[in-house]
Amino acid sequence: VYCTICGLALACHAKTTFTDPGAVPQSAVPSQSCISLGIKTHAMCSICQTFKPPFSHHCRICNRCVSRMDHHCPWMNNCIGAANYKHFILFLMYIWIASVMSLIIFGAHYFSCADENCVFDSVLVHLVRIMTFMCFASLIFTSSVIMNVIYGIMTGIGTIDRMKRQFAGTTYQDDNDAIPLKDIFGIGGYYTWPFPIDPVFDDYDFVMGFSTPQRLLREQSLFAGDDQSNIEV
Repeated sequence: VYCTICGLALACHAKTTFTDPGAVPQSAVPSQSCISLGIKTHAMCSICQTFKPPFSHHCRICNRCVSRMDHHCPWMNNCIGAANYKHFILFLMYIWIASVMSLIIFGAHYFSCADENCVFDSVLVHLVRIMTFMCFASLIFTSSVIMNVIYGIMTGIGTIDRMKRQFAGTTYQDDNDAIPLKDIFGIGGYYTWPFPIDPVFDDYDFVMGFSTPQRLLREQSLFAGDDQSNIEV
C-alpha cells in the first residue's frame, strides 16, 4: 500500500510539472459566458499584450499568463493553474498520507521492539531519526498547503489574489463563489478523481476564462442553431 501511495505521488508530481497549467494564448478572446453576461470591458496583460481572463496572472518566471493562477511552485518548476490544479491537490494528499504512514511504521517498529534481542545499530538509529524528522517536516508543510488550498476552493480566491487583498486591506470584502469540484476534477466519474488523469470539463472555456476565435465561432453557431430550433418549435 505504501509503495502504491508513493507511486501515485510521483505520478501526480510528474503530471503537475509537465501539464500545461492553463497558459493564455495570444489568440485568446473573452469566452461566450462573458459575452452572454454582457461584460464589455476586459483586462489586458501589459506584458503579453493579450486578453487577460479573470483571476489570471502573468508569471514572470514562466513569462506567460496563466488562467486562474494560484502560484508558481518551485517544487514543480511550473505554475499551478486551472488545468493542473487537480494533479497538485492529489500530490499534496498522497504526500500527506505517505508521511502519516511512514510515522506509523516507524512508531510501530520502535514500540514493538521490546525484546532484548531486538537491537538497532547506530547507523540505523540515526537513519530512522533523520527519516522521522523529514516525515514530520513534510507532514507539517503539506498540511499547511492543503489548508491553504481548501480555503482557496471555499472562497474562490487563489493565493496571489488573496495576498493582494490582504495587502490592500480588502480581505473580508470577498463576494466570490466557491470553486465547484467539477471545475477541478472534471465531470468524469468519482473513480477518476484519485488518479492523475487529466480532467474533462463540462465547459472548458468557462473554467479557463477564455476562448479562441475558432471555439467562439463554433459556440456561436451552436447557440444560433439552438435558437433557430426553438423558433421552429
